[in-house]
This record gives sequence, structure tokens and C-alpha cells, in this order.
Amino acid sequence: MRRALPGSYESLFHRVWVQRFELDLRTLGEAGGALREPRLERAIGVLYLPATERGSHYFHAILPWQFDVVIHLDVTQAVEPLERMPLWEAGEPAETYPTGL
Repeated sequence: MRRALPGSYESLFHRVWVQRFELDLRTLGEAGGALREPRLERAIGVLYLPATERGSHYFHAILPWQFDVVIHLDVTQAVEPLERMPLWEAGEPAETYPTGL
């Protein structure tokens, strides 16, 4: 994935320099002011489209209005299948796999 866009929640959490943390958004108090401002939030689901990342994966949000708790993991890795299929060895599966739509 690309680095988080400046000004996004993900960028803000990365700049804290803590690899993993849990943040209870219900008990922020005055210190949570920066989290109550609209910021970009990145959402990545089944598909990740780097070429259109800003439009495809970012939206404006106010985190405490959306969640009670946030868990931040600064570094992760992709999920690997338990069993490799012959189709995968030939290359990446189709973007619409397994539905074929």
C-alpha cells in the first residue's frame, strides 16, 4: 500500500510512533480535539486500487462519531492462503475471483 495521505487519521496515528495501540474514543476528554475534526479516513476492503486510491479508498469522517474504539497497527502484512491453488501459481487471480462477475 502507499503511505497514508497527509492529514488523514492513518497519517496522524503513524506520526505517534507507537507500533500498536488501542484508543477508546468514548473517553477522549479535551485531549481528543484533533480527533473530533473531519479528516480523511482510508478504507481498504477486498480490492485495493492504487491508481485511484484517493477517490476509491478515502472519505471524510469524524472518527469518534463512527467508532467507540480504534485499534491501530502501524505495520501489517497481507494474508496468505492456507492452501495454494494452481491458478494462483500462474499469477494473480482475477480481480473478481471467486465470483467471476
